[in-house]
Amino acid sequence: MKTNLTYPVLLASLFFICVLNKTSAQQDNAFKEVQGIIVDANTNNPLVFADIVLDETNISTVTNTDGEFLLKIPNTLLNSLLSITHLGYEKLNLKVSNFKNNSKIKLTPAVTPLDEVSILRYKDDARSLVIETLSRKSTAYNNDNTLMTAFYRETIKKRRKNASLSEAVFKIHKQPYNNQRNDNIELIKARKNTDYSKLDTIALKLQGGPFSNLYTDIIKYPEFIFTKEDLAFYNFSFGESTQIDENLVYVVNFKQKQNIKTPLYFGKLYIDSNTLALTSAVYSLNVENKELSSQMYIRKKPRKVDVYPTEAMYRVNYRTSNGKWHYAYSNISLTFKVNWKGKLFNSVYSLNSEMAITDWEIKDTKIAKVRSQLIRPTTILSEKASGFSDPKFWGEYNIIEPEKSIENAIKKIQKQLKRT
Repeated sequence: MKTNLTYPVLLASLFFICVLNKTSAQQDNAFKEVQGIIVDANTNNPLVFADIVLDETNISTVTNTDGEFLLKIPNTLLNSLLSITHLGYEKLNLKVSNFKNNSKIKLTPAVTPLDEVSILRYKDDARSLVIETLSRKSTAYNNDNTLMTAFYRETIKKRRKNASLSEAVFKIHKQPYNNQRNDNIELIKARKNTDYSKLDTIALKLQGGPFSNLYTDIIKYPEFIFTKEDLAFYNFSFGESTQIDENLVYVVNFKQKQNIKTPLYFGKLYIDSNTLALTSAVYSLNVENKELSSQMYIRKKPRKVDVYPTEAMYRVNYRTSNGKWHYAYSNISLTFKVNWKGKLFNSVYSLNSEMAITDWEIKDTKIAKVRSQLIRPTTILSEKASGFSDPKFWGEYNIIEPEKSIENAIKKIQKQLKRT
């Protein structure tokens, strides 16, 4: 069983790496911005991670933790439809030309009929369903070389205060799901601000950045959670089925067996009943064993400090296009407790990273032409990346709308830059 997992690696020491910052000309008048908030029709509660996709294109985004979204649509596509979906809700289509900004868009909870025929196929055998799903990577998923545009955001907080904020646009050279080659990431634009005064004498940094999020793609990288050997160490069971876009979705619960001491994962897998493809997964690492779970994340730390994770949560979503599924969004949330030996109080740090695919195209060309712009899995986003003072920094690139706390942090950064 693989125990030295290489999920996001935390650095608890000063570490500086410069990354190429490439900019490109943008035409601000070539697109229209539409924005709104997606809520539950019954409760008015915001819906997090709802998918907003421009029909017959691969232009898309997701809602933030406040249910808000912003999508930049080329002027040539203003007569298109926006397709809005969320697990457990009915799909909604809206015409872009009729869309009013800052609208509250209500999704209706879906009534999931019990499909006895489908359920009986895997009754009392959730493990077989998971094995079958993992074997579908060559048939249910995109097997073309794909160039994906992705927006990435990474935050570090000490308790509730933002200490570091990084954002970037990447091009992901996504390899076909039916081969063993790893994906590559090309940096396009980035910006970052860090207030080390809020980090005391320890600077926490997330090594790997967007690669960490990319590795949550369980279908492409099963070795990080479900190897053939590891499957034997989990219990699987069915949860209550749900649906998305009028399709029945199996819900499979999983957790490590009680006699297994090595930290493994627990959570839910959502599997499309028609294609048996994984539509999303939400899971966490079992961090009860402080020493072993700490070894999985901490690369460097001062000798007089104990650092261990108190929570490690992951989420990955997939979308379907032309009958094939592909990676669409992932979120990683890590919380660490830092204890200085001899000190009465401890510090709590949280690291969150999320990445959303905002557009993609089939690409047969090799990546050799851009190898100088590729980043490595060991990369930390540049400390010198700038751009917070420019409200039009991202141009026509789609981004994930910042949540309120992030939005306030950006405003503070902009005010500081204006004063200087």
